[in-house]
Amino acid sequence: MALSVSSLASAFSHLSLPSTSAPNPLPLLRLLPSPRRAARLVLSASAADAAEPVEPEEPAVDEGPEGVLAVEAEEDTLSGLALRKYVKQRLPGGFAAQRITATGRRKTASARVVLQEGTGKVFINFRDAKEYLQGNPMWMEYCKVPLSTLGFENNYDVFVKVQGGGLSGQAQAICLGVARVLLKISPANRVPLRQEGLLTRDTRIVERKKAGLRKARKRPQFSKR
Repeated sequence: MALSVSSLASAFSHLSLPSTSAPNPLPLLRLLPSPRRAARLVLSASAADAAEPVEPEEPAVDEGPEGVLAVEAEEDTLSGLALRKYVKQRLPGGFAAQRITATGRRKTASARVVLQEGTGKVFINFRDAKEYLQGNPMWMEYCKVPLSTLGFENNYDVFVKVQGGGLSGQAQAICLGVARVLLKISPANRVPLRQEGLLTRDTRIVERKKAGLRKARKRPQFSKR
């Protein structure tokens, strides 16, 4: 079917097309690209930031006296299982594997003592000495007399494994053990320790009870009639 040129012209004449010379054209074509471009820029920037490797920040290491005080405060707060782990970490292989060790005895108590360079802390049976000895100042003094005699009360940490007897006998056994360890460290320590009588084993023990007596020597009251 052939169409003439006149019929096509008449058909297009009925269409109303917008004039290209409008004073205020629609701003949609101008506004749409700008937010899209901004969004693309934001996405590209975030992708670039994510692609860059982020190095983890290293924790600050406390140095100087403040760091030492912080470590000592942490050690003071140790108790129970944490304190046991700390002592085992300081004594790899146990008490028997240490080189600077000695044994002290008093009554029926036996104490194995180990010295290490430290700040003057005392640990007894994986517990703090103050807690183990129930805060008794005399028993605490027994553990530090040999060190204070030589001026080493703040130079060594004392690790003790004690058994048998009571707390008083155990404290005196620790005293003898510490003195013997200091003698192993340097033979020059013998003279001041000997002058204070710290190297002498106290052999006094409780006399056994006899049959027919109330105690070792106490007898029942005699009645003549």
